[in-house]
Amino acid sequence: MTEIKRTPDGIEIPPPGPGDVLYEPRDGYAIITLNRPVVLNAINKNLLRLLDSALDKAESDGDVKAVILTGAGRAFCAGGDLYSSLYPDDEPAPSGLDVQMRIFDFAKPVIAAVRGHAVGQGCELAGVCDFTIASDDARFGEIQIRHGFGPPVLITPFLVGLKNAKELLLLGDQIDAHEAQRMGLVNKVVSGDDLMSEAEAMAKKLASLPQRTVLLNKLLVNRAYVLAGFREAMAYRDVPEIEEILNSTRDDEVSQRRLRLLTEEGWGAFIKNRDAMH
Repeated sequence: MTEIKRTPDGIEIPPPGPGDVLYEPRDGYAIITLNRPVVLNAINKNLLRLLDSALDKAESDGDVKAVILTGAGRAFCAGGDLYSSLYPDDEPAPSGLDVQMRIFDFAKPVIAAVRGHAVGQGCELAGVCDFTIASDDARFGEIQIRHGFGPPVLITPFLVGLKNAKELLLLGDQIDAHEAQRMGLVNKVVSGDDLMSEAEAMAKKLASLPQRTVLLNKLLVNRAYVLAGFREAMAYRDVPEIEEILNSTRDDEVSQRRLRLLTEEGWGAFIKNRDAMH
């Protein structure tokens, strides 16, 4: 009998399975759905493997001209799964950076359709897509600093500029969809009922355009950022001075206390403690 795993809050965590990411080909495009709604589509190794595999399918299918990436349930993605150790997994998997850089380099345009929370790695995953359409209930944020993590994928400065990037990364606040659009994280804000129809309309339009030129223009825009140091910025872990600081962030007293609360007592205790300090 399989042991049922729960978070400290008592939430039952489904074990990793082949349905954690869904792939649905449509006429001219495909929909990839992160499908761990119980944990708000938090990212673990199994999800990364399956997302990478879904991208393989989209890449090899000549009828797929664009991809929509979305999340099942009430959120796009709540970031990295801090409870993934409950299901230890020694099988190889691409890193979050590997998958996100694959989306950046992907030969077909990728549209993020975001409802609810897109925070931490979820915010970065939406940001690295070529387009981001958000429902009016969406919430974005680089919240990792609240528990002592740096940004896994440093896409935000390239999207929002110097001052806004520091606001998001140093404060760790969440922002609504309209503020995210003002900053440059989002292309369009629509009602929740219209989210997927808007994303599908964009995918169909992309599929109807001259495909070699769609590819060319994506490459040209990306090239401007690559020449500005995009890949070097993503590889910040390879810089010795930064790696030294990165390896010491967990030694911070506030980080240790917050992570202990989160892993031992759950989100409720973590949020209560965090908000009491503001």
